[in-house]
Amino acid sequence: MHSFEAQLRGRPASGLLAAAHPAPSFAVTAVATALAAAGGRGAAGSLLVALSVLTGQLSVGWCNDRVDLGRDLATGRTDKPLVTGAARPRAVALAAGGALALCVPLSLANGLLAGGAHLAGVAAAWAYNLGVKRTVLSWLPYALAFGLLPAFVTLGLPGRPWPAAWALAAGALLGTGAHAANVLPDIADDLGTGVRGLPQRLGPGRARVLAAVPLLAASAVLVLGPPGPVGAAGWAALAVTGALAPAVVLVPTGRLPFLATLALAALDLGLLLLRGARLS
Repeated sequence: MHSFEAQLRGRPASGLLAAAHPAPSFAVTAVATALAAAGGRGAAGSLLVALSVLTGQLSVGWCNDRVDLGRDLATGRTDKPLVTGAARPRAVALAAGGALALCVPLSLANGLLAGGAHLAGVAAAWAYNLGVKRTVLSWLPYALAFGLLPAFVTLGLPGRPWPAAWALAAGALLGTGAHAANVLPDIADDLGTGVRGLPQRLGPGRARVLAAVPLLAASAVLVLGPPGPVGAAGWAALAVTGALAPAVVLVPTGRLPFLATLALAALDLGLLLLRGARLS
């Protein structure tokens, strides 16, 4: 992700885009759009989901970089465009507000219930940026935002059905694990600048457990939760996630725990997409 954003900053007028955390923004948008298509939203509905999620994600990314500017300067984060001068603080703040202003009507165009679910997730992400990340409840915005994503998809379908309980639970578990995985490489810098979310309070070793266990639990819920036979692909995915989880927890140094965590999250997302047609 850092190399992709570094390439963006090397081109004219691209610092603003790099400040939006484009890789995760587009990844979450792609997953939501694929879920919408698998769930039966149709071409127009899936496009509306994509635009809603993309504007929300861009607003969260810009908000994150603007709020963290002081910390990033203190820790010498030269991968950040606001630190290098590739983007201006005022421009990033305006972009965050503008993307959020677009996200509201786009989300509500999916229907009041669906739009409300998505905007609640976006609000949780903004709350994380604006202070919850410094508290023991730092995991909660991630759990809410990821957990509500299936609801955003299904509540936009005819009849406005709520997603199955297993879909909500899997999303929340995936979000909790993703939070810990995202924090793992930066725990030392975070503690040095006063950010004491749950992973930072636990320390690197127990934070790896916080990353691995919810992701493994999400795999189990995605494989075993939906009705019907599991199938060979489901059992194989569960076996792979079961093999990766110990690498996250037991390897104390190097990038293997972080890479294994990313692989766990990717497998969970793949399982979620496979189950997309049965979310409700």
